[in-house]
Amino acid sequence: MIRALLCWTLVLCALPVQAQVPSKPGVDAPELAFMGPSHVGYRTLTFIHKEQPDVENAVGVEAPVVMRDRPLRVSLWYPAQEPKADATPVVYRDSLWGEPPREPVAFSQKGMAIANAVAQGHGHPLVIISHGYSNNPAVMTWLSENLASKGYVVAAIHHQDPNPYTSSATTRAAPNFYRPRDIAFVTARLRTDLGDQIDPAKVALIGYSQGGYGVLTSGGAGLDPDGPNMSLVAGGWLKKVARGTKGAESLKVPGVKAIVALAPAGGMPKSAWGAEGLKEITAPLLLIQGDQDPVVDYKSGALAVFGAAINAERYLLTYKQAGHSIALNPVPEEMRGSVWDMDWFEDPIWRQDRINAINLHFITAFLAVHLRGDIDKQSYLTVEDSDSDTGEWNALAGTPWGAYSPGSPEATLWKGFQRRHARGMELRHAPPAK
Repeated sequence: MIRALLCWTLVLCALPVQAQVPSKPGVDAPELAFMGPSHVGYRTLTFIHKEQPDVENAVGVEAPVVMRDRPLRVSLWYPAQEPKADATPVVYRDSLWGEPPREPVAFSQKGMAIANAVAQGHGHPLVIISHGYSNNPAVMTWLSENLASKGYVVAAIHHQDPNPYTSSATTRAAPNFYRPRDIAFVTARLRTDLGDQIDPAKVALIGYSQGGYGVLTSGGAGLDPDGPNMSLVAGGWLKKVARGTKGAESLKVPGVKAIVALAPAGGMPKSAWGAEGLKEITAPLLLIQGDQDPVVDYKSGALAVFGAAINAERYLLTYKQAGHSIALNPVPEEMRGSVWDMDWFEDPIWRQDRINAINLHFITAFLAVHLRGDIDKQSYLTVEDSDSDTGEWNALAGTPWGAYSPGSPEATLWKGFQRRHARGMELRHAPPAK
């Protein structure tokens, strides 16, 4: 009997791990991370931004810049009617750059959305997502599907980033121009084209890494005319949209109600916004980063933005010992054969599904307060002690082990977290300047 059980154990261990749907957190997730009540639909749109400067393909900084139409594909998730019984959830497919000189590595990712499902409801808040440099929307479905299930229309832009490993400095600098410009253009189109499906007055911007730079800039931060990338973008086009120029407004999304920036780029080696640019942000701001980020330095990244954006109400969630990989799905099966491929997705110390669940918890509370006016969710953002490790909850006898902390005044354990599961984090808050 023991031998038979051992054989079955070996067989089970040999079976491939079945990929979970990233937007559905596990049982140890904090309270607000879980899926909302809505079914989720998915479709794609394509917009054409007419006559845009092709700064990416210029042969040098001083070379002439050709004007071309810029196509922008957008993935859209939205609350939907109940699907038919035989409806098949989406499988997302894309690729990421392989370790040089390898070709891009293709991957697939399970979803729960139904392609072209009939939309339900109207007046939903609109959330724009801008992915990291050379990433794509398929790697952030943990966020897009989850928010759509909670009643948001979520639009993730497919930015066209050059290969960062083989491109010239001029080509690599092009996204510094395109990111905020793409965000502003797509948001304007969606505010018009989605009709009463959305409330155009309720817009939030979420960006990761290069996308974090994009949402901070399009959310209000003015670019420093003497910033580090001004001399790198071909034709002086970045200078034409810097703070104080007529073109600066072409990067802005008017009326933004909330901004979330995860591991935002723009602070190294010299701030893209300078000493004054971040003061122009007035929308509430949630910053999230690991304090050991080897790609975007924490002190000159989220921590510096938190200190400089003095006219915004702002929060800074810090993962102790975490690196840059804090905003992608858990690594898909096709990417598990190489450390390079895994490092796109996974932090070496933190479980990726755990980071995503915590991100969802705080992003859900933040958007509920600032897009929906749900002030009850403010209590999840208000912590007794900024260091999560100090939190305590002397729960009554018989309280289930998986119960959620009620927060202050009954407990200093962060509200919505389970016992022993609020560790390794810091949450700071600062009000806007008077």
